[in-house]
Amino acid sequence: MHLKPFLLDVWLDQHEHHIEFDLAASTGPTWTVSEILALANNEIRGKGSDMSARFGPFEVNADRRQLLKSGVEVHLTRKAFDLLVLLVSEAPRVVHKDELHQRLWPGTFVSDATLVGLIKEVRRALNDGDPKSSLIRTVHGVGYAFAGDVERVVSTALGASRWIVTGSHRIGLGDPETIIGRDATSTVHLGVNGVSRRRARIVINGYEAVLEELASNDRTSVDDAPISVRMALHDGDRIQLGPVVVIFHASTAGLYTETIVPPAR
Repeated sequence: MHLKPFLLDVWLDQHEHHIEFDLAASTGPTWTVSEILALANNEIRGKGSDMSARFGPFEVNADRRQLLKSGVEVHLTRKAFDLLVLLVSEAPRVVHKDELHQRLWPGTFVSDATLVGLIKEVRRALNDGDPKSSLIRTVHGVGYAFAGDVERVVSTALGASRWIVTGSHRIGLGDPETIIGRDATSTVHLGVNGVSRRRARIVINGYEAVLEELASNDRTSVDDAPISVRMALHDGDRIQLGPVVVIFHASTAGLYTETIVPPAR
């Protein structure tokens, strides 16, 4: 059964969450309403998932441990990054200082001054200096909350998978970068004449897959359309690499986007 993406509005902890589910798969289970609601409840609370989020020009990816601004990496110390991910994943909930201490430094006594220092570091990285539109909101005597408009992309335990098929071989694309070519060290080794040693690569970035041409003298096409430098890939795309045809497949079972609507100030 093929399920189309659908939108679910959830009211949880006195806040509204807009969730777009995509439970599609080539062959998948039948989902009950209670199972979908349970999935929404668990993932809104940030349990057992890999999360990336976008807000303004920023993107934070918990799995890759990266904070990007307009595609350029912004440096954060390890604990400051953990704090940012924690606040974004719990948005718009106010996270009590005691909870922050327990989750950032479990079993260790750390002064509030250390936490305040991390908050300042995160604010500097986000250029968060305007108290009227602060991304990191201070609730004096209680804790902190992420107060910006944020879109979270969550890959649940159901998993999002991508693979290519060449001939009778199915090859999973689990790494962020997959090199395709005639070189024996390539991730996908195509040992035939007419294929360059390093012909192309597929880059996985969150829920996006992009094909990039590496051999400038060769011609790579997707569905008979030549690519200039790079091209986004979609399920079923036919990639022509010289004499070799590779079919790209993607299953987004369990992948959803969640837009957090913070309360009006």
